[in-house]
Amino acid sequence: MSGPPSTSESALAKFSTCEISDALLKLDVPHGGHIPDISVMSSSARICAPAYTVRMVDAYNSSAPKLSAHFVDTAPAGSVIVIEAPAHAKNAVWGGLMSAGAQARSVTGVIISGRCRDLSEHEALNFPVFARGHSTLGQSPYTRPSEINVQLTIEAQGNTTTKCQFPPVVVAPGDWMVADRDGVVCVPKALESQVIALAEKGRAVDALCMGDIQAGKGVQASFKAHRGK
Repeated sequence: MSGPPSTSESALAKFSTCEISDALLKLDVPHGGHIPDISVMSSSARICAPAYTVRMVDAYNSSAPKLSAHFVDTAPAGSVIVIEAPAHAKNAVWGGLMSAGAQARSVTGVIISGRCRDLSEHEALNFPVFARGHSTLGQSPYTRPSEINVQLTIEAQGNTTTKCQFPPVVVAPGDWMVADRDGVVCVPKALESQVIALAEKGRAVDALCMGDIQAGKGVQASFKAHRGK
């Protein structure tokens, strides 16, 4: 088990998820840090914070560990709660009361590989919630929290055994999570400084391309001039 996440700020906050994914691909991270099929479920649509991870299991799983305290009550200020729920679960693992509790602890938001509910309550709280979908069903009697501050391996929905399957994303406690309207990305702590440097360069190149394209120089010519292709 890894330790609790750091709550320091990162220069990653000034970049979009698209810019960060582009940088991670340049570092040969095959999925570009992207956790697919997760979308914003609230009006507040921006997160950049270290991950506080939570693993959910089926409620009937008696062999999995059990928590002694509610995971929201142990979330560090400044972190983002990242939840992995069983892929087949149709119930929500997060609701309005949890958003209120997390907000009271100065948690920056929640990212759920699973479902949430109480959408209007998240809106009223202006609390950032990202999830694969939503449900009318609460957590009980379907799932339960089992472990915190553990490494999560998040699979894409619908992954098969074909060569075209999207690679899973590993989220370790303290990894940087960035989420916006385009989606969710995970930046491993060890790559943070490299990603920032590459994202800076990528933003500058894109600005040059945008200027040329808006001036009528054409997409292909602009890309060749500034991207080299």
